[in-house]
Amino acid sequence: MIKETIIVEGKDDIANVKSALECEVLATGGYYFGENFLKRLKKINQRCGIIIFTDPDYAGNRIRKKIQAYIPDAKHAFLDRSKAIKKEDIGIENAKPEDIIEAIKKAKPVSIEKRVEFSMKDMIDNELTLSKGASERRRKLADILSIGYCNTKQMINRLNSFRITREEFEEAVKKL
Repeated sequence: MIKETIIVEGKDDIANVKSALECEVLATGGYYFGENFLKRLKKINQRCGIIIFTDPDYAGNRIRKKIQAYIPDAKHAFLDRSKAIKKEDIGIENAKPEDIIEAIKKAKPVSIEKRVEFSMKDMIDNELTLSKGASERRRKLADILSIGYCNTKQMINRLNSFRITREEFEEAVKKL
């Protein structure tokens, strides 16, 4: 049983996560949730913690950022788009149980203290920017590290914020 409550976007996401894990799951119902919902999430986070597990798309990222702004110590779980797609539909509701379990196991909190371990030099040296295929390499690296696909600037921020170690990074780069 997962001790944290997992926050997803909709009812289909709830059903799919519950089929993979024994846990509490709560849906935002989309982006337009209010202050009362955020207050409820804050109380849940204080009691048992929350894991934000939104769809790997623009709307999911907006929801994630909105919750994170209100609850900065929430954990984050990410699923690669390739593991959440069915026909043209992208969402947690399309993921396989083993991919959901893996993503939740790798959930990480965002570090509140500023950390600068990684920089643009790391991105360039490892062909994660300014080179042919850099976008695909970032996508694969983000999947290996479970930090969600992002552009170069966001990747530097996530590597630092999620406290990825130099060793974890180098090991993941070797797998590319």
